[in-house]
Amino acid sequence: MTYQLYYWPGIQGRGEFVRLALEESGVGYQDVARDEGSPALMAAMGQRDAFHPPFAPPFLVTDGLVIGQTANILYFLGPRLGLAPVPEAGRCWVNQLQLTIADMVTEAHDTHHPVASGMYYDDQKSEALRRARDFTGARMEKFLRYFEGILQANPDGPDCLAGAALSYADLSMFQLIEGLNYAFPKALAHLTPGLPHLMALHDAVARRPRIAAYLQSPRRLPFNEQGIFRHYPELDADQEAPQTYANPT
Repeated sequence: MTYQLYYWPGIQGRGEFVRLALEESGVGYQDVARDEGSPALMAAMGQRDAFHPPFAPPFLVTDGLVIGQTANILYFLGPRLGLAPVPEAGRCWVNQLQLTIADMVTEAHDTHHPVASGMYYDDQKSEALRRARDFTGARMEKFLRYFEGILQANPDGPDCLAGAALSYADLSMFQLIEGLNYAFPKALAHLTPGLPHLMALHDAVARRPRIAAYLQSPRRLPFNEQGIFRHYPELDADQEAPQTYANPT
């Protein structure tokens, strides 16, 4: 089975979560827009007569299927790449973790684009500062402590989020922490002492031979200020205490 990944060529973005799974598995794949340029991506997006067309990148093309949405792509790839349990209950649990990671990724993105994705950051700086204070002061800790608790409670040990074997959720957690460390290094450093299992998971993924090789290769693009995770120093903060909210989610 051949895999063609379609995503924007100049950023890691949401496509990186899929790339990590493909790289860890060692399977061959084509990163189409990086190989052929943005016109190839736009041409694929323009095929609106295709059955089940994707709304936006990333999407995966394989064996006559066009599969969109990061979590959906990983749900499809997981069992095929050996990165998800075979039983349905296990697959749903890993998917649930991935969807929760996706929720946090969206909130991280919205710190720098809280009003509209189509507006420049400079046109929404005051709103971004308020949103970032909320994220670094409360939401970031809430999410990360949830995942830390998942690792701590795993009956198979704290090395993986689900069961005893690496899953795509573990790879995605690595990428999430990498992105947070780029965008909010002060805020993350403040929380790190209380997240020993998460940080150990991050480090263990980074040491995996195929992931380590990928991270040192030109295929791994650096973070930049066009992607999901952006480092604007004014949005980062070393919070002394989290804010409190009536809404528990």
